[in-house]
Amino acid sequence: RTYSGAETEGQLLNSFVQYFGDSLGRKIKRMPLIEETVLPGDSLLTLPVVIIGNGPSGICLSYLLSGYRPYLSPEAIHPNPILHTKLEEARHLSIVDQDLEYLSEGLEGRSSNPVAVLFDTLLHPDADFGYEYPPVLHWKLEQHNYIPHIVLGKGPPGGAWHSMEGSMLTISFGDWMELPGLSFKEWAASKRRNIKSDRVMPEEIACYYKHYVKVMGLQKNFRDNVYITSVSRLYREKDDEGRSHQNEDISTQHLEMEDGQKLLIKRNWEVRGYQRATDGSHVPFCLFAENVALATGTFDSPGRLQVEGEDFPFVLHSMSDFGAAISKGKLRGKADPVLIVGAGLTAADAVLCAYNNNIPVVHVFRRRVTDTSLIFKQLPKKVYPEYHKVYHMMCTQSHTVDSNQHSAYTSFPEHNVLSFKPEMKCVLQSASGLKKILKVSVALVLIGSHPNLFFLKDQGHSIGHHSNQPITCKGNPIEIDPYTYECTKEANLFALGPLVGDNFVRFLKGGALGIARCLAIRQKKKHELIESGDGGGDGVP
Repeated sequence: RTYSGAETEGQLLNSFVQYFGDSLGRKIKRMPLIEETVLPGDSLLTLPVVIIGNGPSGICLSYLLSGYRPYLSPEAIHPNPILHTKLEEARHLSIVDQDLEYLSEGLEGRSSNPVAVLFDTLLHPDADFGYEYPPVLHWKLEQHNYIPHIVLGKGPPGGAWHSMEGSMLTISFGDWMELPGLSFKEWAASKRRNIKSDRVMPEEIACYYKHYVKVMGLQKNFRDNVYITSVSRLYREKDDEGRSHQNEDISTQHLEMEDGQKLLIKRNWEVRGYQRATDGSHVPFCLFAENVALATGTFDSPGRLQVEGEDFPFVLHSMSDFGAAISKGKLRGKADPVLIVGAGLTAADAVLCAYNNNIPVVHVFRRRVTDTSLIFKQLPKKVYPEYHKVYHMMCTQSHTVDSNQHSAYTSFPEHNVLSFKPEMKCVLQSASGLKKILKVSVALVLIGSHPNLFFLKDQGHSIGHHSNQPITCKGNPIEIDPYTYECTKEANLFALGPLVGDNFVRFLKGGALGIARCLAIRQKKKHELIESGDGGGDGVP
């Protein structure tokens, strides 16, 4: 690890909290960059919230924590009469200040998280029925509701959207990708961007998210080029003589007596990492937080087949690598086809990309083409014609129909990859056990991706629905309280977005609403304790 000079380190830490005021500024100037073996003291700054991830989940949460509040618009009538009656009962209150469980009751939608369904129907009423009703909410900036926080991300605001393949259309409509308070269509028109259809390219969405942070005045909360190396729970151990020591243990949740001798008191979170400077050096930092919100998404670690030869250079695992190979001309004039593994939309994007660049494709996937769980079965043909073009080829251009392996496209349904060989060959096996060896120019494995929570103890395996298993969006999301989005197995740790099963931007906004309400309630209680002289804690009041 490369360390910068003390002046650079001080500048980084000062920049983290420069907007908190002079009193906090004095604290931060005493805060050294702590070496790995040094434990922090009580006098060091503790932030109320640290958000890890600066994609749409982190941006939306920052928006609400910055004091923006949604109210029922005076002229609005929600098409759901029962929900509208509930909203009218507390019209004078913002949605953040209302009972989310009560409002969510009885609603149905395409998310398993009730608050996500609630917020979506307030922002896009009856969207799943094809209607384009305007939101029933209007937004107010209430400075007194601001909760100090930091949003840490590896790149510019927008997260993984900045690294997605730019030539493909998004799966969702542009309006569904927008964040509260800024219409995507109005933004596009103001930038004189020619939006030809309701679906837009990822680069447009990435630009919109970056601009959103600026126009909403959220920049002061965001830090780019930041890499988290560890997030751990601190606790204090007290013996009978009152001496205290600090230790790290992510599993410590409440007060515990051990053999009647020791008392473990839950402490705050320690967040360590580094910021990459313009000269490539790493500037380490250590922050402390009462609450941590995980908004990292699931694009960190591409899914792998776990077969022999998968690490060979000709085996790729991302659309960006494939696009780079095409743009550099590495596949131009190749007689051997590209092998694409997977039956999801990213694999379909790769098929289209290769097809449009006159690159022959061999498409391998495990399911039958008639499998009702294939994503293509859920997409309307008129809205997604390009994906149905791929699906049509999957069905009609199977290897059993077209024996010419050098045609533009050949599918291998119900096949698995057994191994890759160094001479750029791939061994396939059919459902009946028949093996086949293919010569390829490149192999592209696109079977989904998983979050990388390496910075948590046990990589976060303990906080999923299925303990001791990796966190995945579909099979094992982080287990949360459905209304606060707080991890049920770890207090003061929150999660939203794909980490809790909400892959679509339109639904992740509900997570921000749930967390903002929970933290607002706790901040209010904390202020009341401070004013009454009964407490204070380590955090920023």
